[in-house]
Amino acid sequence: MAAGPTTAEKRGASTSKESSEDSSGTGTRNRKFRVPGTRALLVALAVLLFGAGGFWALYGSSWFRVEQVRTSGTAVLTPREVEAVAAVPMGAPLVTVDTEVIEARLRERFPRIDSVDVVRSWPHGIGLKVTERKPVLLMEKGGKFIEVDATGVRFATVDTAPRGVPRLVLDSASSPSLRRFGADRLLGEAVRVRGELPAEIARDTRVVRVTSYDSVTLELTRGRSVFWGSGEHGPVKARVLTALLKATPKAGHFDVSAPTAPASSGS
Repeated sequence: MAAGPTTAEKRGASTSKESSEDSSGTGTRNRKFRVPGTRALLVALAVLLFGAGGFWALYGSSWFRVEQVRTSGTAVLTPREVEAVAAVPMGAPLVTVDTEVIEARLRERFPRIDSVDVVRSWPHGIGLKVTERKPVLLMEKGGKFIEVDATGVRFATVDTAPRGVPRLVLDSASSPSLRRFGADRLLGEAVRVRGELPAEIARDTRVVRVTSYDSVTLELTRGRSVFWGSGEHGPVKARVLTALLKATPKAGHFDVSAPTAPASSGS
């Protein structure tokens, strides 16, 4: 019967196996932590140079600097006065221009500006895209006219009334509505009514008179008047008024305060 391996032979085999594993592990580690080759170093160097070149081009060179400012969208304001307040830093790197600061500066200086976008126009320009507020009502005070936009903002005072914009008259001094709602709320109701009017009727409207929250009257051309009532159900009232004006063109007084029971009278 054959004898098994001796103790010495077992120890020798174990030592040989460990040596083999150590040799294998060392090879794996050597492969894992291999020193980068020439190609990788060249790629890293190219990326570094490209980044440094781009930084210099944007901030240090004369290639991308502010040389011109262009303004668009103005109607009442002039490009010159907008650009003067904008104070765009001429000659500065285009990338360093703080567009948000310029936008805030323009809105603060000109309440007439509803919105403004300051945009970079590469490689040498800054664009100022202005949207002005448009008056929908005028409030007369001291011989001048305060312009009110479609959101109820009183944004400018002018010497001459713009054509085609109705005048707002608040006859609410003794009305309980003034104490309850306040002048701004009544102004908002007038703006609301004005916004509901069809274009043809809006062109013929000369005065929007507010006596109380639920008593708004329109004064049209040719001496005609419309009792609108409150600002509620505006679109329905607008349709009813349009039909009444067509059905009774010679009438002088119209009542759409209760749109389900409208009335017209006079001549």
